[in-house]
Amino acid sequence: MRKSLRTSDIAKAVGVHPNTVRLYEEWGFLPAIPRTTSGYRQFNEFHLDQMCFARTALHGGWPGRKIRQSALALVRCAAAGELEEALAMAQTHEALVQGEIDQAETAVLFIQQWLNGEIVELTRPPLSVSQTARFLDVSTDQLRDWERNGLLTVPRHPQNRYRQYGAAEIGRVRVIRTLRRAGYSTLAILRMLLAVEQDSATDIRQALDTATPEDDIQYATNQWLTTLTTHKHRAADMISQLETMVSKYARC
Repeated sequence: MRKSLRTSDIAKAVGVHPNTVRLYEEWGFLPAIPRTTSGYRQFNEFHLDQMCFARTALHGGWPGRKIRQSALALVRCAAAGELEEALAMAQTHEALVQGEIDQAETAVLFIQQWLNGEIVELTRPPLSVSQTARFLDVSTDQLRDWERNGLLTVPRHPQNRYRQYGAAEIGRVRVIRTLRRAGYSTLAILRMLLAVEQDSATDIRQALDTATPEDDIQYATNQWLTTLTTHKHRAADMISQLETMVSKYARC
């Protein structure tokens, strides 16, 4: 039997600080770790493989709550030794990420059709804020927030100064709503709309996914497609690691 590993050995092998290893243990991302009579942790090869797997799954954050919860659950499942179940969960996780990519791509297609004039709102009397909110299944707060953040400009009645949402404004709100529900940030949407206003031939996908020096790029949704693609590759790596772990430990 191979000699036991120390906390520093695990940390060095994975490229993290020893405190990170201790935190992963505390958070349930590692199996129970036996200790010597002196209180020193005694790691084995499975601990090392699980630490590598957990680092792949958890390092760098997640694009959205659903993907985060899925990653956390499957890492804890693997830590409990339920490797085959964790593998099945990882495959479901990969499908979840792909679903988000499909939704994001569908939104891009919708926007392109809108820009090409293939999606046109019916002409109707202008709607108020509350009427528009009900019509498009959004809140009045969302409408005001999008206007406040520069995503749209809404004309006002010349006498009472109430907002009037005509066909053009309703079409633009539908575009914003579609992109927000697909995961794109307000900043990414604004970046795309400004680019389109300057050049109607703008590549929508690139505009939505390309941060500028002025962007606060700490948010994954500012580069949503790139973020999702990264997580799709990560999900594939997780599946590969779990397949190796299943072959090594499932029958041990």
